[in-house]
Amino acid sequence: MAAITKRIDNRTGKPSWQVKIRLRGYPARSKTFARLTDAKRWAAQTETDLRLRRAFPGIEAEKRTLGELIERYEETELPKIRTAENRKQQLRWWKEELGNYLLADIGSARIGKCRDKLAKGGRSPATLVRYLAALSHVFSIARKEYKWVSSNPVADVSKPTEPRGRVRFLSDDERERLLTACRESSNLLLYPAFMLSLATGMRQGESMSLSWSVVDLDSGRIVLHKQKNSTRRRVVPLTGHALEVLKEHEKGREQDSELLFPGRDPHTPIDLRKPWNSALEEAGIEDYRWHDNRHSAASYLAMNGASPSLAEIAEVLGHKTLAMVKRYSHLSEAHTAGVVERMNKAIFDGARR
Repeated sequence: MAAITKRIDNRTGKPSWQVKIRLRGYPARSKTFARLTDAKRWAAQTETDLRLRRAFPGIEAEKRTLGELIERYEETELPKIRTAENRKQQLRWWKEELGNYLLADIGSARIGKCRDKLAKGGRSPATLVRYLAALSHVFSIARKEYKWVSSNPVADVSKPTEPRGRVRFLSDDERERLLTACRESSNLLLYPAFMLSLATGMRQGESMSLSWSVVDLDSGRIVLHKQKNSTRRRVVPLTGHALEVLKEHEKGREQDSELLFPGRDPHTPIDLRKPWNSALEEAGIEDYRWHDNRHSAASYLAMNGASPSLAEIAEVLGHKTLAMVKRYSHLSEAHTAGVVERMNKAIFDGARR
């Protein structure tokens, strides 16, 4: 209930009225006015708003715009997201398109028109899915945390089908040529960084931001405490030549930096784009990106004579599901056939006697 208290300024003798509103379930609110009529009007309107909000949680959707929602999301949620810069760019686009609309006026049809506009602008199906996912998360937070909306309109928007994931991996000859080119590069960090990427299948962001504190050269492992789309800790094995290269690299470590691959600023990872592109050109390799090292590592695992299962490949690469590694299934068909052959031999050998 609202309580209005009259106060007199000791210096000027002028009166003022302070309003205090206490309603169960909401923090206390107070405001001071020079006129009693303004105090009563504010008290009545505020009490009404609070009671309506309790009875109709969606009432905020009639008052808040998408622009306001995105601003609050950027303040409270964006710092928690690993790919914050990409998400911020996507939300900036949504804010320009729909930021002035009230949340109550944003439905699946309006969002669908924006999706089509993105498509006409040349965005790929994968990009469209990511833009929709960014907006969907904003509405999910608004529903669960802020209580500004009662439903997520993005859930009813059709999403384009993404093309089958790209699988480009180095042939044996290409691999040897590229290893040689990286070893002979004038950039001394290129070879160890490439070796680590190819030997472990780590994401570029994971490997380039590594600090020596998570690398155990004695036991041959790297412990990743933060991963894309996961809070679970992941242990990456380090063996063979890759381990030897990192041990040698550690001897020339820059003592003023904790990073394995520091740039000019010892606290910032190095940008290897120029030496990497030069090495690709020197090795005569086309249509190959740094991220494809991850595909190469997975492909080599799948084609290994004692191939691991797809679940084990997913574990090595840090995938939460098997969906991403099924693209390598055709490379492990020989291993799959061997598993079936061993099973049949075990259960049917006795029947032949």
